[in-house]
Amino acid sequence: MNRRLRFAQIMAVVLVVGLMSTAGLQAAKSAPRMIPDNFSALVDQVGPAVVNIQVEKTMAGEAGMGQSEASPFGMNPFGDERFKDFFGKQMPPQEHRQDGLGTGFIIDKNGYIITNNHVVENADKIRVRLKDEREFEAKVIGRDPQTDVALIKIDAKGDLPVASLGRSADLKVGEWVVAVGSPFGLEQTVTAGIVSAKGRTIGSGPYDNFIQTDASINPGNSGGPLVNMNGEVVGINTAIIAHGQGIGFAIPIDMAAQIVAQLKENGEVTRGWLGVTIQDLKGDLAEYYGAKNTEGALVTDVVPGNPADQAGIKARDIITAVNGEKVKNSRDLTAKAAALPVGEATQITVVRDGKEKTFDVKVAKRPLTLADAGKPAVEKEGEFGLQVTDLTPEMAKRLNVNREGGVVVVGVRPESKAYKAGVQQGDVILEVNRQNVSSTGELKQLLARHIGGDVIALLVQRGNAGMLVLKLA
Repeated sequence: MNRRLRFAQIMAVVLVVGLMSTAGLQAAKSAPRMIPDNFSALVDQVGPAVVNIQVEKTMAGEAGMGQSEASPFGMNPFGDERFKDFFGKQMPPQEHRQDGLGTGFIIDKNGYIITNNHVVENADKIRVRLKDEREFEAKVIGRDPQTDVALIKIDAKGDLPVASLGRSADLKVGEWVVAVGSPFGLEQTVTAGIVSAKGRTIGSGPYDNFIQTDASINPGNSGGPLVNMNGEVVGINTAIIAHGQGIGFAIPIDMAAQIVAQLKENGEVTRGWLGVTIQDLKGDLAEYYGAKNTEGALVTDVVPGNPADQAGIKARDIITAVNGEKVKNSRDLTAKAAALPVGEATQITVVRDGKEKTFDVKVAKRPLTLADAGKPAVEKEGEFGLQVTDLTPEMAKRLNVNREGGVVVVGVRPESKAYKAGVQQGDVILEVNRQNVSSTGELKQLLARHIGGDVIALLVQRGNAGMLVLKLA
């Protein structure tokens, strides 16, 4: 009897251990895999659509050494004031060629490629090299400096490999991602890491909304894809922090896709503008201004003559809703305003002295900078692709131009006559065919005389580069 009892006890222990082992195996199978087996299949999938970008730029000032990535984010012995004193006069700046490197990825079979704005900005020549070693010259379709997104295009015969776009909204913190690019000019380099955070603000502009990752991003990676484990592009590698070793940032593909659609259609991005400067309601500000909570955006200033001013919105109003949709904070308002259709009326709800008011605001086009908001309206010259405005004393000082009156270029349409002639944003137009230009009205009249006629010679002043003659053919 004792033997039977002993045997039963042993079998019970074995059964329990067996059940625990089975449960452990099932738990192990259902547990998330911490490290992928490898990334080879993923790289094979996306790699062919990743391209190396080489650019040539003509820069004013003393020539640097070597090759570098054109980045928005050393030492020059010839900039020392003692050298100027030695020669007895300031040496005129010399133009030199600067080479740059970057990465991009093909998004459709017609040859459209996404990259960073800072990679191709002011480029005289852009060369794109595919993984199969074919090379093509590329042209800029459009750029958006405020989000550092650019769209370029190559003309290639036959189908091109295309990267599949995913949804950055579905990306989760802790998820594995892979960065593909050309760091330091080394083509098709792959690094892996995880998503460290989303919605990061790093102070690069009003639309900061970066994906933070510890996948290594180095000079030359800019413009390359950040890819999820399904082989889909979820971001554009764009920035590194020098003092933050191993930290990189990518533009969410959801935001980039909207920008690229506008660049493809219009060559530029048009954003809504209310004409206010704002800040978050922090600390005791909400209570002081009579707000129920810290949601909303406090208006610190209203730009005279702009939409909010015309509608009656005042400084110290708290904007709480746009078209009935709640405003969480200042960044949320900036994003909502940017998405508003230009020229259409929108309802802006504010809290003033503890009471809620609603204003009908006619949305304007966002200016290049806040300083541009109070300037005269921009004139467009459709035939030549120029966007210009009258030169003000403040602008002249900022552009380092010692001149009263004139016309400054605030935009150039890609592939237009002005673009092909080499006209750049910030150029000050002084003369048209040796006739003085002091206002946008005069420029418009002078150009109108020559539409469809002979070559037009523009005398422009470009910062420290001095005066240049550019010919519109």
